[in-house]
Amino acid sequence: MNRVIITGRLTADPELRQTQGGISSCRFTVAVNRKFKDKTTGSYEADFLPCTAWRQSAEFVSRYFHKGDMIAIEGTLRTGSYTDRNHSDVTHYTTEIMVDSVEFCGGKREGGQTAPQGAPSAQPDAAQPAQEAPAMDLSDFEDILSDGDVPF
Repeated sequence: MNRVIITGRLTADPELRQTQGGISSCRFTVAVNRKFKDKTTGSYEADFLPCTAWRQSAEFVSRYFHKGDMIAIEGTLRTGSYTDRNHSDVTHYTTEIMVDSVEFCGGKREGGQTAPQGAPSAQPDAAQPAQEAPAMDLSDFEDILSDGDVPF
């Protein structure tokens, strides 16, 4: 199974491009902190993971995400290789994440802003107060007074 789920920060503004056939694509890099701190510096090291989104996902990323924003990505890992133009005996290997879905994460941005209005979101809006569930009529249920009354 080839599934990748990451959360991290964009290292630069994503740039939307179009193929000659009119299909949208967007390449961007996500910085993902490693789990443990470096013993010598005391800071977290990060991996910089190249990602590619296509079609609606590409348009979504380019419209609603900017450098430094937290982003959650689900996709698949793709590897490839190519021969160096200047040195035919040198092969370069590539790894990137092909994005299937993207979500906002991390709550508010540092500037006190939330996701832009009208932006689709998989999470409830933090600015909206939580609504209480309506009171339910529990008159049809019996009270069980002790565990001895339970039939199992």
